[in-house]
Amino acid sequence: MQQDLKHKYRVNERIKAKEVRLIGPDGKQIGIVPIQEALRIAESYGLDLVEVAPTANPPVCKIMDFGEFLYQEAKKAKEAKKKQAVVEIKTIKLSPKTDKHDLEVKIKHILRFLEEKNKVRVCVVFKGREITHPELADRVFSTIFQAIEGKGVVEAPPKLEGKMMTALIAPAK
Repeated sequence: MQQDLKHKYRVNERIKAKEVRLIGPDGKQIGIVPIQEALRIAESYGLDLVEVAPTANPPVCKIMDFGEFLYQEAKKAKEAKKKQAVVEIKTIKLSPKTDKHDLEVKIKHILRFLEEKNKVRVCVVFKGREITHPELADRVFSTIFQAIEGKGVVEAPPKLEGKMMTALIAPAK
C-alpha cells in the first residue's frame, strides 16, 4: 500500500519542474521559487520537498516529512476502505413448478438477503420441455415480486437466458 503511494508522488530530486509554487511546513504559501531554492529551503528545515499538485502551473510543492505523509495517506485509505459497503449478489434458484411452501421458504431467504443489503438474483431453471411454458416462470416471479414489495426493487426484470429466466432484485433505499 505505502509502496504504491511512494511512486505516486515526486520527492526532492525527482521533481522535474524548473520552478515551483512552494508551501512551507506550516501550510503558509512561500511563493514561486526555482527548484534549487525550494530544495535548499526544505533541506534547511530537515524535511522533504513533495510535489502535491503536479498538474498545476507551476507545480505545487510542499515542505513536509514524506514518511509521515505516506503513513497518514495509508491510514486514510484504510479508513475509506473500511467504510466502503460491499454489496454481494446472492442467487436463488427455483423451478417453474416449485411448490407453494418451498416458494415461501425461498421468499423468506430473499427477504433476509435484502435486509442484509445484498442484491438477489432469482433464477427459474427450466428442465426438459418446461421451456415451452414461460408463463409458469412469470407466475413464480409475480408471486416473489408481490412478497418483496416495499423491501426490494426489481433492478432487472425477468429475462430468458438459455434454459433459465433471471431477474435481479436490489434492496429498497
